Amino acid sequence: MGSIPSPGTSPSNLMDEPLNFCSNCGASVALTIPPGDHLPRFVCRTCGTIHYQNPRLVLGCVPVWEDRILLCRRAIEPRRGYWTVPAGFMENGESLEQAAARECQEEANASVEIGSLLAVASVTHASQVHVMFRARLLDPEFSAGPESEAVGLYREEDVPWGEIAFPSGEFTLRRFYADRKAGREDYHFTVLDRPLKR
Repeated sequence: MGSIPSPGTSPSNLMDEPLNFCSNCGASVALTIPPGDHLPRFVCRTCGTIHYQNPRLVLGCVPVWEDRILLCRRAIEPRRGYWTVPAGFMENGESLEQAAARECQEEANASVEIGSLLAVASVTHASQVHVMFRARLLDPEFSAGPESEAVGLYREEDVPWGEIAFPSGEFTLRRFYADRKAGREDYHFTVLDRPLKR
């Protein structure tokens, strides 16, 4: 996922990720509720800059080749050795679709054409929103990127369901197959508010 933290690793609240100094002037900050706000924020004691911490976007896709999908086995923590769809944090300057395609290239050295929106998961315990698309694998050429131990094409009956890394990934895959059986391409929303048990 592009040498950035993986889905599900962001802290759930401000106290889990303390900020000590202002990125604007270098002075110390205090956790306080700014005037007109309703939540505590890190506020610079000197210049008054308010440091907002907002949810991060994770983008991914379900790449399809004929009747199979591309999955990656993670080479990094968390959930090393477990399987996932190619996904990772969106970068500044990218569209949603560009981020999903880039992550597939980085994790599986695979080129895709991004298709319809598939799933949006609000992962509230991690302060993340996971956005997943359907995608068409442009050719069956792929290999493990630096953050994958292995990549492969799987039919539905061969998906390692008991070894899927994240709940958002399982939600995405189950909706993908249900839609495919029904002959439609719906989009689906869910809220995942509990960390994955290890």
